[in-house]
Amino acid sequence: VQLQASGGGLVQAGGSLTLSCSASGRTFSSDAVAWFRQAPGKEREFVAARGWRGNTPLYEDSVKGRFTISGDAAKNTVNLQMSGLKPEDTAIYYCARRRTSVATRNRYDYHYWGQGTLVTVSS
Repeated sequence: VQLQASGGGLVQAGGSLTLSCSASGRTFSSDAVAWFRQAPGKEREFVAARGWRGNTPLYEDSVKGRFTISGDAAKNTVNLQMSGLKPEDTAIYYCARRRTSVATRNRYDYHYWGQGTLVTVSS
């Protein structure tokens, strides 16, 4: 199983980006997928996650209302739409998946990780 995160870049505060996580080797159809981020000198933190089969998405409080996680089963991708970006959103963003359909906020629950994509928000 390999995950590939893409879509990062440089954006001004208030702008938008969409990150995409694609998978090879195993479909997303039954696995929970999450996005985490890690800013320089900080711990990796939870951003958003979604399960499948109708599970409600989870969001970290600071991104609620600004970020949306969604899945495209046909394309085997999970996207993170980010709007209203702030400088404090600057980080490397990682997608991760676990071998169950229930999403959690705990990074240790996830079995597979992508390589990360850098998001930089300028003020």
